[in-house]
Amino acid sequence: MKERLYFFDTTLRDGQQTQGVQFSTSEKVQIASALDALGVDYIEGGWPGANPTDSAFFHAAPATRATLTAFGMTKRAGMSAENDDVLAAVLNAETPAICLVGKTHDFHVARALGISLAENVENIARSIAHVAQNREAIFDAEHFFDGYKSNPDYALQTIRAAYEAGARWIALCDTNGGTLPADVHRVTSDVIEAGIPGSHLGIHTHNDTENAVACSLAAVDAGARQIQGTLNGLGERCGNANLMALIPILKLKDPYANRFETGITDVTLEMLTRTSRMLDDILNRVPQKQAAFVGSSAFAHKAGLHASAILKDPTTYEHIDPARVGNARIIPMSNQAGQSNLRRRLAEAGLDVDAKDPALPRILDRIKTREAEGYSYDTAQASFELLARDELGLMPEFFEVKRYRVTVERRKNKRNRVVSLSEAVVVVKVDGQKMLSVSESMDETGNDRGPVNALAKALAKDLGRYQTLVEDIRLVDFKVRITQGGTEAVTRVIIDSEDGQGRRWSTVGVSANIVDASFEALLDAIRWKLVRDGAGTAKAAE
Repeated sequence: MKERLYFFDTTLRDGQQTQGVQFSTSEKVQIASALDALGVDYIEGGWPGANPTDSAFFHAAPATRATLTAFGMTKRAGMSAENDDVLAAVLNAETPAICLVGKTHDFHVARALGISLAENVENIARSIAHVAQNREAIFDAEHFFDGYKSNPDYALQTIRAAYEAGARWIALCDTNGGTLPADVHRVTSDVIEAGIPGSHLGIHTHNDTENAVACSLAAVDAGARQIQGTLNGLGERCGNANLMALIPILKLKDPYANRFETGITDVTLEMLTRTSRMLDDILNRVPQKQAAFVGSSAFAHKAGLHASAILKDPTTYEHIDPARVGNARIIPMSNQAGQSNLRRRLAEAGLDVDAKDPALPRILDRIKTREAEGYSYDTAQASFELLARDELGLMPEFFEVKRYRVTVERRKNKRNRVVSLSEAVVVVKVDGQKMLSVSESMDETGNDRGPVNALAKALAKDLGRYQTLVEDIRLVDFKVRITQGGTEAVTRVIIDSEDGQGRRWSTVGVSANIVDASFEALLDAIRWKLVRDGAGTAKAAE
């Protein structure tokens, strides 16, 4: 029989401590639903009573298979647990489980609370006992590893008081994030030897030394059976243990895969990448390309030697099948690429090209020439595909851009505030008919979103019979790099786009003019979408 490991997600509480992150109630509901679908065991929703959003979430929270958990602190000194209004607000959330944080480091008891060590222990015991009467009680042992180093007897006394008062879980917290894996393993082992079973121990680590995942695994190795963390490693300062790495490690890697079972199934594990990118989308962040397991570059193979081996056997350069975590293999194209990379990438684009096709060396030569001019096909996979299709004679000519114009006006408005306004005019020819589109870049708040935004709106405003296929395109990232200095500088623009199906693709444009480079990347973004949606071959533009 495999032992059970439990995942405790604190994205909605500890993850919200990330600088610049503030979830709305509806966003918290969306994230909670995704976490439940993934299969985590506990979802910590926040601190009811601490702020309106957290309080509203517990009223709007969806029904979940996971145990919904409210967070709070142990009762304040000088009052009973029954009469503490802060603790009462947590209980009033009526969640099946409640997690209370308490001090376990003697330094913090004296410095932050200003009470005796004995009174702190009593506060912990009485608070947990009060919660445990009709809820599952979890004790977050704040600063435990630092406290154990300073005064091991007292640190053990605090968590023993919580355990004996009825806590289902004691979560050992590396609050400052400075403890290293070997010490986490040693201290966790000491706690178990002191009488608190591993089946009641959790681990809560922070990533201040880039060791949060390693420290969590060290605690599991020592016997802890609950792992706390967040989606994408969100959290205060450098973040918390990243569940996007911990979940697949514990699910797929030995010895963990053979020893433990979790609430994550093979089917839900395939939702991992989508869940990670959903959170980035909510936060309006660009996903970290090199994130383990879920990053878009996690299974990218650039070197020709690697790509050749991957074609024969993917295990030569991949530690897992990317599909198991919902990710995909990428063979980027660059001037380092050989025909192995090229044929693999073409196959992924649905283009089956014979190894002896004379177009292959032409495509490689064209890539190398254009990259010498400043293009980069390493990241702009969609633009690469369009280039290859053009060389193979498989690129439809959907429409022709006859001309475009962009103006930016800076002026004072009626409130005497200096504002700018960008406007774009695009003329395209589709099926022999010219169409003129004009768009401004003003958003719903009256702020200018810039000339590239105006161009994107104008270009996608009227494309005749292709219009319905491009209406769901939105820009999710825009990157600019100057590839040469001085008066002959060349600008490279990379644009990441997304459609209503959740597909993301990258395109590149190069020009001495940043607007023109952006327009080229925008054109490629639309053309790739039309190709992938099977728009077919348009009539030749005149």
